[in-house]
Amino acid sequence: MPAALVTGAGRGLGLEIARALAARGLTVHVTDVDEDAAAAAAEKIGSPAFFSKLDVRDREACEAAAVMTVEGAGSLDVWVNNAGVLVTGHVWDHDPDTCRLLFDVNTMGTINGTLAALGPMRQACRGHVINVVSLAGLGAPPGEALYGATKHAAIAFTLGTLGDLRREGLNDVHLSAVCPDGIWTPMIADKLDDPDAAPSFSGQLMRPEAVAPQVAALLDRPRPVLAIPRWRGALVRLLDAFPGLFLRMIPLFMADARRRQRSWKKRIEAGDAP
Repeated sequence: MPAALVTGAGRGLGLEIARALAARGLTVHVTDVDEDAAAAAAEKIGSPAFFSKLDVRDREACEAAAVMTVEGAGSLDVWVNNAGVLVTGHVWDHDPDTCRLLFDVNTMGTINGTLAALGPMRQACRGHVINVVSLAGLGAPPGEALYGATKHAAIAFTLGTLGDLRREGLNDVHLSAVCPDGIWTPMIADKLDDPDAAPSFSGQLMRPEAVAPQVAALLDRPRPVLAIPRWRGALVRLLDAFPGLFLRMIPLFMADARRRQRSWKKRIEAGDAP
């Protein structure tokens, strides 16, 4: 039976991705920095899923998790780097520890997980690493600039590493960067009143249950980059190609994003969550 490891799988999108992979017949190694959340998630998914605590900032811990997966399930076919943190606000207001945290989790966590997975995958000459990035990795959202910077680094690493695999002739080892729009998860649940988080509510706010199957479908048709929904990815890339135009549009963009954020708050408080 093929096996997968998912980071940040204790709740939210990570949990739903783990469920989607299990539904495809994979043995899922559920990991999270919160061990109790990982245990509860594995129990929800059911046997043969198993769990362990994993802090993706620790390269050796990621490597040990890869070994645990191979020893426990017989192989490591899929690794999903989903763990991430979001901090909003003006970049000059972030202290050094906050900057380090975002890069350690969002960027180095992605790098650590990818390299840990590539050990057994390169040896087996097959496998798929899926890095959950964000639309912020394709654009430059004001209010979330530091977060966006970590995601730009993650997508650059993903595509560059995929190129290196192809240079080595490893055509059956795949890397994908998934760039979803806003998802109603614990990451943004406490940011309904945060004006700096408005870009996360500016487009199509989605449920993790709707996104996870699209992530899992990459196993059928690997893609280097997948934006969800695709039209939002195309729009963000278009604006990114004309930065001067986007800068002039920022007051309008943020006003509309804030309006949508307030609208979502009313709907959610009325029991109409995404």
